[in-house]
Amino acid sequence: MLRTFIFFLFSGVLCAAQAPAPAALDLVKQGQKLNSEGKQDEALALYRQALEISPNLYEAHLNSGIALDLKGNYTEARQHLAKAIEVAPAESKQQALRAMAVSYAFEGNAEEAAKFEQQVFDARMFTRDFIGAAEIANELARIYLECGDTANSYKWYQSGYETAQRKPDLTSADKNLWLFRWENAQARIAVRGGKTDEAQQHIVTAKAALDKANNPDQARFFPYLAGYLAFYGGDYKTAIADLQQADQHDPLILALIAESYEKSGDASQATDYYHKVLTSNAHNPTNAFARPLAKKKLAGAN
Repeated sequence: MLRTFIFFLFSGVLCAAQAPAPAALDLVKQGQKLNSEGKQDEALALYRQALEISPNLYEAHLNSGIALDLKGNYTEARQHLAKAIEVAPAESKQQALRAMAVSYAFEGNAEEAAKFEQQVFDARMFTRDFIGAAEIANELARIYLECGDTANSYKWYQSGYETAQRKPDLTSADKNLWLFRWENAQARIAVRGGKTDEAQQHIVTAKAALDKANNPDQARFFPYLAGYLAFYGGDYKTAIADLQQADQHDPLILALIAESYEKSGDASQATDYYHKVLTSNAHNPTNAFARPLAKKKLAGAN
């Protein structure tokens, strides 16, 4: 009888200790909304409250890291992201690892980002999730490319293409979609290396593959590719025209438009587009490169 009483008493203490978790999660959800509105300081205040209730709450550490990256406090962000990786539930581990990779991308540190992307790639390969692994390979390849490392970018884009081909039931349309992505990547790598003629050859093959894929959702990526080649080829007027036909919610596209206007001598339009970049509060590779650039450009303009 005494043992039963002690058991229920102990169980009650445990329940009391765990009870605040829903309140902590609610604070995190409120913080996420504020962060999406660009109110990182207010979001962080709520995440701190959540961590006072549940010091090991995965969601609070992850979102603290995200908000701090967006503020430019990268060292502090990675302290929270490291904790998020440590306490992450199994199903969230890859999310935490990718967030850490993006944090390093914000500082243009591809080698450190690669250490975390590699873990996600390996995990997906282990489970034979070839498409998922290929997507991670391409994500890392893009980080390398925007950091100016074309050799490693080529290596990982090639890995992404070849990994996708390992999916046993890959349809003809999907094969052409992955060919489009591979030719798209080779075109961007070539133009970054000053090989404009080679880049043009790849864009022709990319367009043919895209047409065969017959995937309307992917069609929006072609103006981005054309604009990217025009920008790095020095044709800023064409770059602006093409990039304005691409995804206007992508901060890196907005940043390329801003730079194109800047290089064309239109400082006012450039400033407008740099401000548009900062309306994005996404924590992904494109914003990791666009946001710090926009902040730097706008700071220099003041």
